[in-house]
Amino acid sequence: MNENLKRIEVVLDEKVRPSLRNHGGEIAVDRLENGVLYVKMLGQCAGCPSADLTNESLVEAELTAAVPELVEKVVVVQNVSDELWEQAKRLLRDHHL
Repeated sequence: MNENLKRIEVVLDEKVRPSLRNHGGEIAVDRLENGVLYVKMLGQCAGCPSADLTNESLVEAELTAAVPELVEKVVVVQNVSDELWEQAKRLLRDHHL
């Protein structure tokens, strides 16, 4: 892990993860490109309707304050697991929606 990502992880560990964990959530860094940090919300935060608000009010706020030279914006990457896709296909196939 490079030094920039290590600095970001420290901020996440100290300022962001404790709040997310209180709600059964977690966060993982996907990548950092040109001042944009891409993250995945995990646990109870994955797919939560409030994930975008959490990102703006907590994640982006903490990171842009702590490491503005590295992070200008935080974007939540929305991923759907293969297992969830398969469940959705089964529901559509079996229930003739």
